[in-house]
Amino acid sequence: MHSRRARRISRRQSGPGGTARKAGLICAAAGVPAIIIAYAVTAAHGGRARAAGPGAAGAGTAGAGTAAGGWGRGGYTMMPGPASAASSASGSAAPAGGPVANAAAMTSENWAGYASAGNAGQFTSVSASWTQPTVTCTAQNTFSSFWVGLDGDGTNTVEQTGTEADCAAGTATYSGWFEMFPNAPVFYNNPVSPGDAMSASVVAGGGGQFTLTLTDTTKGWTQATNQTSATAQLGSAEVIAEAPSNGTVLPLSNFGTVSFADVMADDAPIGGENASALTMVSAGGVTEATPSALSGGNAFAVTWDSSGTAAGATPPAAPSATATATATAADGGAPGTHHRHWLGAPPAGPSPGQG
Repeated sequence: MHSRRARRISRRQSGPGGTARKAGLICAAAGVPAIIIAYAVTAAHGGRARAAGPGAAGAGTAGAGTAAGGWGRGGYTMMPGPASAASSASGSAAPAGGPVANAAAMTSENWAGYASAGNAGQFTSVSASWTQPTVTCTAQNTFSSFWVGLDGDGTNTVEQTGTEADCAAGTATYSGWFEMFPNAPVFYNNPVSPGDAMSASVVAGGGGQFTLTLTDTTKGWTQATNQTSATAQLGSAEVIAEAPSNGTVLPLSNFGTVSFADVMADDAPIGGENASALTMVSAGGVTEATPSALSGGNAFAVTWDSSGTAAGATPPAAPSATATATATAADGGAPGTHHRHWLGAPPAGPSPGQG
């Protein structure tokens, strides 16, 4: 669902009384491997909770995590792209109703799409719709997620909901989820298939309260859940195609193209909210997914990049877009760019956690 600073929660239970402690000392040599194995199993599976029930317009109830997967499946905060990658800013406006020039084009190691970032408390809602893309699987295990969220661009939390499309041993799996990063994502049991008409919203109700809603119009289900966060800053709103993480960014599934429509931040087209285009560029400088220009301020597509082109290109405009003037600057160097919004020093990188 990543310059995200995730925190692993240590769950350490105190042992029983003296007798148990003596037995533990006697069996220490044999017990250590068992503890390591038990921890590995817990780490591999404990980060993925699953919500119960079809839940038509109901709140998903978190249950025991039983599905395969690990920490970080779903979404992370934004990881800035390689320092060597260039960002560009386009300055020409397009005709009303047509594709609009991107206010800024930036790179991220795990996000592709559009994000609006500002002051704490500035954003209270975000929403969008999309058609669930089909992923093309190979022998490699790959991952992808598509979501709407608040925070995460320069802040340490993300309140988000969307879908995931993964490939394991050549087989594609699709699911819906919500996440209050850095808590682990909760995956719904409701079915999701390629071609399904999806829509999602995240709304802040004040006092750290959030309502996260995911709807599959094709299948006829809605999941809405009320969650709280004491640390959410409401500093950004975004609609994203992401390479999920499990501590490091995972291989991105080939999802072809995903088209987002009705993209709104604070009930206005995201294009009017100081939005920046984010191109996904790997740590090695390879472009992995690229957003189109905004159309009408509230619609765009993200295309998986199979060619592995060099980073730094301006996101392509739609065929009918007018020519735009561009100027380049070093990544994070221009005032107000997303990569300058970190509180204190930028996180060194995610550790296993929700995202």
